[in-house]
Amino acid sequence: MTRALTGGVFGPLGGTGDFADLRRLAEDIGARSFHERIGHRTLPDEFDAAAWAHLQDAGLTRLTSDPESGGGPSELAAILRALARHAVTVPLAETDVLASWLAARAGLEVPDTGPLTIAIGPGGASTIGEVPYAATAAAVVVALRDGAALQVAIAHPTSIAGGHNLGGEPRDTIGLPPTTFVTVDGAAEELARRGAWARCVQALGALDAAVEFSVAHTREREQFGRPLSAFQAVQHTLASMAGEVERARAATELAVAAVADHGFESAQADYAVTVAKVVLGRVVPPVVTAAHQLHGAIGVTIEHQLWLATMRARSWIDEFGDTASHARRLGRLALAYDGDPWDFIVGSS
Repeated sequence: MTRALTGGVFGPLGGTGDFADLRRLAEDIGARSFHERIGHRTLPDEFDAAAWAHLQDAGLTRLTSDPESGGGPSELAAILRALARHAVTVPLAETDVLASWLAARAGLEVPDTGPLTIAIGPGGASTIGEVPYAATAAAVVVALRDGAALQVAIAHPTSIAGGHNLGGEPRDTIGLPPTTFVTVDGAAEELARRGAWARCVQALGALDAAVEFSVAHTREREQFGRPLSAFQAVQHTLASMAGEVERARAATELAVAAVADHGFESAQADYAVTVAKVVLGRVVPPVVTAAHQLHGAIGVTIEHQLWLATMRARSWIDEFGDTASHARRLGRLALAYDGDPWDFIVGSS
């Protein structure tokens, strides 16, 4: 299994393992972005053009969609996790794993540089909501659902109404002009799977940040003459948080490995991404709750670093299918499996 997502609260960010140099580069870009934007966050948060320029200059914005990049899903996962850990406001997942891929499937050209985004809606829609970063995208790839197929086009929105998700990321509503669409058969499920995969990786990065902030806060904050971390109840809470995050990391590592080894279109990826989405959906709420409890009255507004981590994690677990929908899908996969149930559970079939 690839180890793209190592370096959590109890793991080294440096070292000489797989993608170590890449992780350090992504962490450096992320940390620089985070510190430069302290005190300057808004609702919706602004696209970080400087961070995007650094990513683009390093050749990291088209890792999976450009055959000449030399990268793949494992490398992209390492970068997505690092950027999410530092709450970098850029549409890297939308650009690389979603919009560029779908445009290529449809035989449509998109700009080689600049951020892209994807607008997903029902067939015949004239407006589409919850479009990430529409106002700053160099191109909007529209995907209208048509059963298992997608009607795909490159659109220039007639209108853009700004909005944001729980974590402050831009989620806009766009108006569509009359457009000629290309039918891409069998692409709907893979597009959803790609989006769910990316959100799992990003949510893991946000959870790592939430635990790190909580550990630092309880070491620095004193009560009754000693640090909060000296209290047994606090230690138990931190240990429980860390355990939950490692459970999420294991499930997400499985999804990254399945995609890297078999591709997004494979049955292995379908299973692993579904499992990861269910696990992240069950891990995020208790970890977020515990992090805010440990921080007490602070950390509940956009001015605090914890808010960015916890609210983005909450947003991401509901995008591209919520926990309940993926749990139902996992149940259907189990019921349809013709063989030893244990083989299905451990993913060895």
